[in-house]
Amino acid sequence: MIDILFSDSACGSLKIAQHYGKEKYPVGCMSIIVSHTDGSKPSKDEIETARKEAEEKKRMAWDNATPLDGKVSDIYGFNLLLSIGDISENQLGIKRKQVLEHLFSVYPNDQEHQVAKEIFNLAIEDLKTIRERAATGETFRVWYSNQPDDMCGLYWFMSQFNQWNVNNGQVVIVKLPEWESDGYGNVMQKNSWAEVAPEEWYQYFAFQKTVSPVFIQCCASHWQALQAENAPLRAVLNGQLVSVSEKLYDDFIRCEIEAEDEKFHEAMIVGRVLGKYQLGICDSWVALRIEEMIRDRKLETVTGSDKDMPLYHRVLKKVTH
Repeated sequence: MIDILFSDSACGSLKIAQHYGKEKYPVGCMSIIVSHTDGSKPSKDEIETARKEAEEKKRMAWDNATPLDGKVSDIYGFNLLLSIGDISENQLGIKRKQVLEHLFSVYPNDQEHQVAKEIFNLAIEDLKTIRERAATGETFRVWYSNQPDDMCGLYWFMSQFNQWNVNNGQVVIVKLPEWESDGYGNVMQKNSWAEVAPEEWYQYFAFQKTVSPVFIQCCASHWQALQAENAPLRAVLNGQLVSVSEKLYDDFIRCEIEAEDEKFHEAMIVGRVLGKYQLGICDSWVALRIEEMIRDRKLETVTGSDKDMPLYHRVLKKVTH
């Protein structure tokens, strides 16, 4: 079974899950954050207590885990951020690479070209390997959620399967439940597979289901329609993946800016938009939309960002007319 995901974090977690809980608990380094709501400094005893509790929790998770015993080499991640930018190409091409470079341009030291190149080249290589393995009759498991990049990944990959004429029963999908119980009477909500810890993956195999050729064809047709529209963004509205304007998320950004003083730290806005609204978008897109507001003279730059930090680590000022 070959696993396909659309997030680097989720892909890494699933790889760890293959052998998580197997053999003796590995003692290693860990980090904890201890803070008080009033801003006072935690005591040494409080820090030590928190450390012991975190260590015990981690050890219990290891001891109670169910190793998946799969192969790490059978897990593939495609972090192509397909909900953003041009998707008109039928195969991964220069336009997708340019979108990735644009998104990564908010990071320092010319990282956009190197990171985008690595992601793009790896995707090309992995896609070729997966196609070859599909021709041999291997089965595939696609993990997705309601996040826009996951939904785009699902439709895009079904379009690939449709082109490859995979056999009936060769594709399995697993959708992240919108709500679930922790077994202690508490209801939880995970927004993406990136939030699933290594010891938790085994429980989601119960949700997998085999898809028919008709399902694959329907997804492929939907993706072709989105390609024809080729909007700046794609989002999940009322459970449907649709083309939308690049301004879709601007109101959320403006709402957080309006709650700030005249001068404010841009990074705080980016963080709150991502954490508060759970829109499933990346920090780069929020930063680029704020950059557009600066170009429109709605905001001004007060201080530049450190050369070793993302572009949005700076102070901005509201412009009043």
